[in-house]
Amino acid sequence: MTPALASQKPSAPWLWLAGFMIAALIALGATARADEFDQYHDEFPNTDFSKISIAADEIVTDGPRRDQIPPIHEPKFVPAAEAEIGPEEPVIGLIINGDARAYPLRILLWHEIVNDTVGGVPVLVSYCPLCNSGVVFDRRLDSRVLQFGNIGRIRHFDMVMYDLETESWWQQFLGEAIVGDLTGQRMTPLPARLESVTAFIARAP
Repeated sequence: MTPALASQKPSAPWLWLAGFMIAALIALGATARADEFDQYHDEFPNTDFSKISIAADEIVTDGPRRDQIPPIHEPKFVPAAEAEIGPEEPVIGLIINGDARAYPLRILLWHEIVNDTVGGVPVLVSYCPLCNSGVVFDRRLDSRVLQFGNIGRIRHFDMVMYDLETESWWQQFLGEAIVGDLTGQRMTPLPARLESVTAFIARAP
């Protein structure tokens, strides 16, 4: 005969207590992980460090701090034919709605982030020199238009950015928020090319 205890289910109070203990452990773990980011609170007073998708030790500093690598918010342009640039010099080429722009790497090496509007679309032009990744994103997220700066640190040898509106941190290569209020959100990548200025002019004469 099968023992009666083998088929009994825990009573409701025990289920409630187990659920409470699990929730408490999760909350304590999240608090402990958030505490690991205490060193950044002075630089980022508006960042919600209770919302994170990474471990603090994944963030590595190689010297700079917030915006010591300054972003460009209002880039100035000249016609490509008038630019003092070599024919094979690399640029990030971007064409949206017939509006063609090229962002020379010689400038992006020093700034890494450009907040611009191309063809009526708010864009983020980003370049990480460490991994040679040039990625362009649509800066619109739901009803917001975000602007970006550089936290001055890296994760997996890739630049980490932040948006000025919520001070959430973003992984450059993925365009994904990894710390702060927008954690888990992703921007839409836009077609762009890392190419020579000659190739850019050929496809956007």
